Amino acid sequence: MGAPAPRLRRERWEAPDGDFVDVDFTDGAPGSPLLVLFHGLEGSSNSHYARAFMAALAARGWSGAVPHFRGCSGEANRAPRFYHSGDAAEIDWIVRRLRARAGGRFYAAGVSLGGNALLRWLGESRHGAEIVDAACAVSAPLDLAQGGAALGAGFNRVYTRMFLRTLVPKCLAKLAQFPGLFDRAALLAARDLYAFDNVVTAPLHGYRDTDDYWHRASARHVLGDITVPTLVLNARNDPFLPARHLPPPHAVAPCVRLEYPARGGHVGFAGGPPPGRIDWLPRHVLAFLDGAAASRAPRARAPCETAPQGSARHG
Repeated sequence: MGAPAPRLRRERWEAPDGDFVDVDFTDGAPGSPLLVLFHGLEGSSNSHYARAFMAALAARGWSGAVPHFRGCSGEANRAPRFYHSGDAAEIDWIVRRLRARAGGRFYAAGVSLGGNALLRWLGESRHGAEIVDAACAVSAPLDLAQGGAALGAGFNRVYTRMFLRTLVPKCLAKLAQFPGLFDRAALLAARDLYAFDNVVTAPLHGYRDTDDYWHRASARHVLGDITVPTLVLNARNDPFLPARHLPPPHAVAPCVRLEYPARGGHVGFAGGPPPGRIDWLPRHVLAFLDGAAASRAPRARAPCETAPQGSARHG
């Protein structure tokens, strides 16, 4: 078992659009590295992986931040929007604000939806190397259409039902705030993420429909444009993205390291039984981030200096 998660300190940031974002912190030693962790769909700083990461950071004396996507901190957000897999603009605002207060190295990691959104930012911005020293995406649904199809089939539908149990009540509350924002009857009829995204996520965030959203927001399109040493970690038995849809080494930038272990499920990587070994994930990720940043140090933040480059490791 890993160390217990530290008590987190919350800050509320006023967003540029008049909304707010709640960010939970663990404070390390002055000048220590700072890691920002973006959570997954309907996650929070209380998610098992977030607790594991914050415990690992506290044990090292590092600082950590878990920003909550809109509506995920325990309080409804003010604006007529939520969050989505391609939310690079939200990532940009958050990382730039955190970079300004980082006293040492600054790392970014994202899990599931948060990992996809982080990769979108890294690829779209082309300025990531000026802001973060290294990055990691864990169990990111790199191809949203293929991941959505997998979640809509067979036993995997249990995950869809789990997400809809919290998403639908949030949306009904949002309709109470903003009557007519979307079709209530269509929302209540949604039985999978495709239907939900067609009613809510896509139109609310500037996409034509689910197909447009899943295509344009997928991180796979920008993996070749990333300029920051980045680890992309996906288990080949992840039910959220079948192994056959994982990108090959030639589809990513030289500074992107692909790791596709045989097991790990979706944000599992607990090493199998006995349970409680989730501490492997933060240890593995933090070792990569530290090593990648150290390899760049001699040339002071030059982009894409990490090894092995463009590799795919299986286990």
